[in-house]
Amino acid sequence: MAANAVPPFRADHVGSLLRPPRLLAARARRAAGEIDADALRAVEDDCVREAVALQAEAGLRTATDGEYRRTSWHMDFIYALGGVDPTDERLRVHFRNAAGELDFDTPAMRVHDRVTLPRTVFGEAFSFLRDAVSAAGTGATPKLTIPSPSMVHYRGGRAAIDADVYPDLDRFWADLVAAYRAQVAGVAELGCTYLQLDDTSLAYLNDPAQRELVAGLGGDPERQHEHYIRTINAALADRPEGLRVTTHMCRGNFRSSWAAEGGYDYVAEALFGGLEVDGFFLEYDDARSGGFEPLRFVPPGRFVVLGLVTTKSGALESKDALKRRIDEAARYVPLEQLCLSPQCGFSSTVEGNALTWEEQLAKLRLVVETAEEVWG
Repeated sequence: MAANAVPPFRADHVGSLLRPPRLLAARARRAAGEIDADALRAVEDDCVREAVALQAEAGLRTATDGEYRRTSWHMDFIYALGGVDPTDERLRVHFRNAAGELDFDTPAMRVHDRVTLPRTVFGEAFSFLRDAVSAAGTGATPKLTIPSPSMVHYRGGRAAIDADVYPDLDRFWADLVAAYRAQVAGVAELGCTYLQLDDTSLAYLNDPAQRELVAGLGGDPERQHEHYIRTINAALADRPEGLRVTTHMCRGNFRSSWAAEGGYDYVAEALFGGLEVDGFFLEYDDARSGGFEPLRFVPPGRFVVLGLVTTKSGALESKDALKRRIDEAARYVPLEQLCLSPQCGFSSTVEGNALTWEEQLAKLRLVVETAEEVWG
């Protein structure tokens, strides 16, 4: 069975990579005022080139910049939107892992003015990645990852949106869609042919505890995922021909921990049958992700990228175990619609997960080698 000619590829990955120690050191020096922005950018540029080489060495046909210029997979983007700013309040997200529990504190956000797109967010970063991939001659497809529109709303809900600016939330959603349409058009003009919308909300809403949180924020836990799906579709409605779009959905990824649990059953029919993307990156690295049964709702022509290889530890999965799980998934969606990847990024935030650079590379190689044996 031939490899995919267009993204998502049979062997793919979500996007973020562990930050090299010298990049972390440069960021710390910049924060302390010891170096200027140009000096930090020079280190970032070198590290992005190394990330491109790493992905090529692993055999991947996808190339990201590892999200090296970001602190967070989503907040750097959201704060770049016009009308959205961090506040002095702190938002605490509760995470857990096999060893215990930990909390992630981040500035809360507030929509204080009309939502706009002052410029193409991550435009310069993507342009550098595009040129670095071209210069490396790897033939890889540069991928840009951005948070989905849902993430501008999910954490704070109605309370985070100024009622004087948006007395009617319909206007907020319309402005948000317009900003995302401009973003999509902007990255396409820069030559982007592979865009990924990262969305934890659509996976979180499978967890009853998360639906309780949504209700506490004044949201509609029974229908919120359907509204998010309609909003994403509206944002992508005018996407240029040739731009492939995927979405990645996980249950939280911070220092090898997660925030939500549960299979995709609650959102599956509306999500897989209604979200108009080319592929779904789905977290399936352990029992908390549920079974493959919800995949029965995936229609022909859309790809499912099975996130079977965990990024939360350095322990390497066996190829035989991965192949068995791929076979299980193929009971619900045809094998030719399946791909393989790690379950999430290796470093959704600057802190990164608990594994080494060498273990990260081994995971990526495992994905490529397993995909070659399954699909050719």
